[in-house]
Amino acid sequence: GEIKRLADKVAEYERKEALAEGAATLEELIEGYDVAFKPALRAIIGEFVARGYNIMKGYYKMPRATASAIDKDGWLHTGDLACRTPEGNYRITGRLKDMIIRGGENIYPKEIEEFIYTHPKVSDVQVIGVPDKAMGEEIMACIILKEGETMTVEEMKKYVLDHMAKHKVPKYIDFVDAFPMNDAGKIQKYKMRQQAVEKLGLQKDAAIETA
Repeated sequence: GEIKRLADKVAEYERKEALAEGAATLEELIEGYDVAFKPALRAIIGEFVARGYNIMKGYYKMPRATASAIDKDGWLHTGDLACRTPEGNYRITGRLKDMIIRGGENIYPKEIEEFIYTHPKVSDVQVIGVPDKAMGEEIMACIILKEGETMTVEEMKKYVLDHMAKHKVPKYIDFVDAFPMNDAGKIQKYKMRQQAVEKLGLQKDAAIETA
């Protein structure tokens, strides 16, 4: 299919060693046919964008929405974060809007979520960013435990710290019974952030413009 052909093009391009490390994007490689991955190839996380005959020209009678989604060069910004695997495939790592910026450093909630999932007591988890006066944002993990299980905040923090970098350890951990969802069953992270601000008393921090 199209994805395989794209991967073949990438492999061929690299075999010819025509790609300078970190200096080119897939946009240059495939001449705008299918997808681009910015800012670079390899294991760097960036936004996944697409362009081609199979991509919409815009939203019907919604010029502002179109302008926010499609740039001047015709690339559709999906809002998905992705990285290239050693095999030449592309793995979605999360959503751009969910990315946490803590002290100027990008933190990807899905990475932390996937690790916390490995704890045998955990049934479900969502990681969000909450406002912080000093750091801009801090990490908060909202965790649903398996039925009959108990856990302390300190226990979970130690579990994360033992396996991940210190700056990825959530400052806040909240054990909950459920996550807010819409009618389609999709988790509403924006509501989780609103609830966290109220629960943690972060209203003053939330009023500060960080960027």
